[in-house]
Parts: sequence; C-alpha cells; structure tokens
Amino acid sequence: MATTMLRALERAKDRYGSACADLKLALLGRLEHADLRSARAVLRLHEALCFLRAYPDDARVLAKVERMLSRFAGRADLRRQREALVDSGIAGTAIRYRFFWSTLRWLVQRWPGSLTIDRSEAEIEDKIASALPLLLTWAEAAALKQFDPPAFATIDRLRARGESDAAFLARRIAAMPGDAFTREAFHDTIEPTYELAAGPVTPARSRARHAAAPMAYQRQALRRDRPDLRQELGRRYRALRRVSTGEGGQLIELARGAMVTRSRDLDAFAYGNPRDVRLVDDGGGLGFALIGVIPERRQLVPATSGYLILHNGVPIGYGEAFVIGRSATMTFNVFESFRGGETAYTFARTLAMVRQVFGAETFSFDQYQLGKGNDEAIATGAWWFYYKLGFRPLTVDARRILRVELVRMRADPGHRSSPATLRALAESHLLFDLDRSRTPARAAVAELGLRVGDGLARAKGERERVLAQCSLDAMTLTGLRSLGGFSAGERLAWQRWSPVVMFALPGVSRWSAADRRALAQVIRAKGGRDEGEFLARFAAHPKLARALFARNKDSKSRYPVA
Repeated sequence: MATTMLRALERAKDRYGSACADLKLALLGRLEHADLRSARAVLRLHEALCFLRAYPDDARVLAKVERMLSRFAGRADLRRQREALVDSGIAGTAIRYRFFWSTLRWLVQRWPGSLTIDRSEAEIEDKIASALPLLLTWAEAAALKQFDPPAFATIDRLRARGESDAAFLARRIAAMPGDAFTREAFHDTIEPTYELAAGPVTPARSRARHAAAPMAYQRQALRRDRPDLRQELGRRYRALRRVSTGEGGQLIELARGAMVTRSRDLDAFAYGNPRDVRLVDDGGGLGFALIGVIPERRQLVPATSGYLILHNGVPIGYGEAFVIGRSATMTFNVFESFRGGETAYTFARTLAMVRQVFGAETFSFDQYQLGKGNDEAIATGAWWFYYKLGFRPLTVDARRILRVELVRMRADPGHRSSPATLRALAESHLLFDLDRSRTPARAAVAELGLRVGDGLARAKGERERVLAQCSLDAMTLTGLRSLGGFSAGERLAWQRWSPVVMFALPGVSRWSAADRRALAQVIRAKGGRDEGEFLARFAAHPKLARALFARNKDSKSRYPVA
C-alpha cells in the first residue's frame, strides 16, 4: 500500500487544480507514518516533498510538507536505510566528498566536531604523512622523520581533546606561511575524502529554504512549453533589492549548503561576498540570489556573479554569469529533484535577469557546460536543450555535424543523437545574440596573459622588481600620484592590472589624458565593493575594450595556444 501511495503522489505532485491539493494532502497523510521498505522509496518520498515545498498548491500543502520534512530525520525507515542514503543530502544522513579547501574551512569553522577524514584510502594517508612535517613544530617534524609513524596515528596523538582529525588538518594548513592561494594549493594536492556526519543543523536538503525569498502558491499548471527567448529577454523581473550583509551571509550559507548536499562546489559561492548580494523577485515564487565575489577571487576582466535559483525560497538550481561588456558566458544547472518541471522557463528567466541586471545582450555556453568532459550534460542532452531555445554553434565542424543530425531527425522523428555525437557537438561554444545581424565574436581574454608573459620576458631585471615598476609606470601613465585612499581590494586590482596596462594594451600611451584617467577608474572599480561600477565604467570606455580584445597577429608567444 505504501508503494502504491508513493507512486500516486509522484503522479500528482506536479498537477494543479481545484481537487489536486486535497488529493495530495490525503496521500501525504498516509505516507507520513508509512514504513517504506527500501532506500530508493525513502529517497523518492523525500524528492516529492522537496518538489511540493518549492511548488505548493496552498498553505495547507506547504504546512504539511514542512512538518514532514522537519521530522524526516526521525523516520524509522530512514534510520534503517541511513548507510544506503549516504550522499543523498537528506537530513539524518552523512555526506562523503573530496571537499576543496574553501569548503573544508567553512565546514570546520561551523561544525568542527562533525567532519572527519575518510581513512579507507591508503594513498591519502601517505600524502598526509608527507605533508605533516611541514605543518608542525620543528621538534615534532624531526621526530616524525626519525620514527616515521602512521599519519593518522600521529594526528590522533597530536590533536586536541574534542578536535576531529579534519579540523586538526585544516587548522594546521591555515597556520602555514603564505596566502590563501598557497594554502589552497597545498590542501588540494592531498585531496582527502571527508565525511560530514549528520547533525541537527548541518547542511541538508530537507532544511534548505530562505524564508525572506519571494513566495507564491502554485494555482495553475506548470509552464512546460518552450518559451520564446527573445520575448522573455524583454520582460523585466518584478523587483530587485540589495540585501543587508547579514542576509547576504545567510544566502551564501544557503548556496554553499546546496552545493555540499549535492557533492558539488562553486567558487562564486565558496568566495561569496556578503556585502554584494542581491535578491531578485521574478514573480510567481521564482527568485534569484545574485552573489558577487570577494575582490581577491575576482577574474581579471569578466565580472563574476554566482546565482542561486529559488522557488518559494527553496534552492532549485544554480549557475554563474561571467560578464564582459555586453556579453555573458553562462553556466546553468537545475537540481535533479526539479528537472522536468519548468526548466526551460526558468532558464529563459535566468537570462532575462542577467540581461536586466548586467546589460548583457549576447549569451554563450562553454564546452564543459555542453558536455565536454561532463557526462551529466551528455546524459541530459544539454546541447539540444540550448539549441532548441535558439542557441547556435560557432565552429564550422559543429555546424556540419548539426546539419547531418537535423537531416536524420527529419527522416526519423525518433532519432536521438548518440553520446559520441553530443561530445563532438560540445567541442564548440553555443551562442545566442539578441542582434541577429551582429557577427559573433569572442573576447580573447586569455591572450592578455600571453602578452603579459611575453612583456615580462623581454623586460630587463628580476620579475618582482619589474612588476613593482609596472605599478609605478602605470600610475604615471594614468595620472595617479599615489594609491592613497584605495581599499585593499582596489590595491589588489591595481597590482593585477598594472602589467596588463604596460604590456597588453596596444597604443595606450597615445590615448588622451582623459582616456588614461578613465582607465585608472576602471581598474579601481574592479576592486570595489561590487563589480557593478566596474561594468559601468568598462562599458563607458570603448577604447579599452578594443585594446583588450584586439588579437595580436604578430605576437611570437612562447606559450602553446590550443
């Protein structure tokens, strides 16, 4: 009976109308205390509850779902299947994952007693044994070199009472000399697997919701039709507000938890800036938490913003937007629990939000997002999803494969592209431009690094001294007398940009004094509170964009270019 009711709930969960809420309530009431016999059945019930939490018919359904999710960790069937549900993200179950350094630090700061190292991997113990002498006092390191004890036994002997092995390792790495990038590289070469034990407030999909997000009950059928992308891009969101630093921190925590509970990581969330978070209300319960990045983790030219897609405050997907001028390179992911619902509509509204907030008119997806080295994208047919919405491949080879596939589809409506064909198609970026007459173009940002490298190689003197001189010369060129008044982030932006100014901007010395002064303001804005001012100043400086993206045909770079 429980299995039959579960199937009925799965069929009914995304149907809406006058009688649908009553049916769902009846099924939920029976399943609340049912004993499900398999881990798969427990997971299916949990997914149905998460879906209904994001798309509730009315207050009654939402209240019932909230109650069931809040008590889910206490279900007898879940406790019985706990080991089989590891990595499910369900409250009451553990998570095992090779967390990156930033996420490890976050977890240790909040739940230091709940995180441990998975000791089943012998090669990891060997890596930790090699690393430990660099993390301890000189006397301890000497003892390790002489006695060569097992790494985990050493950690158990040295860690403080109540301190887990993961917390000990993280704190010792954090105390190393160097900067955040050095410590990150050190940790991520070890690549331990960690286990986050379940706790009452550890990350869990069962609890993931932002109460202050836009809210609306689902009164009508879900929007499953393929939207007109151009029409949607012209329709504005309902409202946008910059949230307080406190609420910004809460949304970053929600986003990071959404990654942890799905064994994922995203730099824009890991290095989110609580002073640069905005909440977009798109209507109908759909919202976006736009999360900017702290200055030290920003890219050189593109403005980076992560976004968490919310429906009634429940995370249903995520992605990033990398914006340069009027162009945005996108990533887009809908969590598995919510696929098959309003995915195409949600995608269209995501692009519309990016257009309205950042002014982008051209959108592209890189090869990984389309399936290159990404089996999930191949399995879901991501390439065709974007193509059917109006995106087109940039390369001749991809367009040739596309023509062959379209002929096959016309001859056989049931034809599906093979994984090999999808991988071949994924070798090309996909692009959508609001202006159909515009010639597709991609900013050659990577070439800036090649120009800087060649310039530094030609310069006389030790590299650090040359870089210091670049900063001074760039100040003279742009009319800056000093960096007095610059914040730490603005000084960092100047340090990163000054070799670009001196080695990678053709003809910058011949610009007008006003253009060179404006360049200094663009660079300073890159390190400001958020990257919105940077985008505005960059857009107002067309000469800079032309110089940055001009391809240097005469360059004899020492680096191989793929």
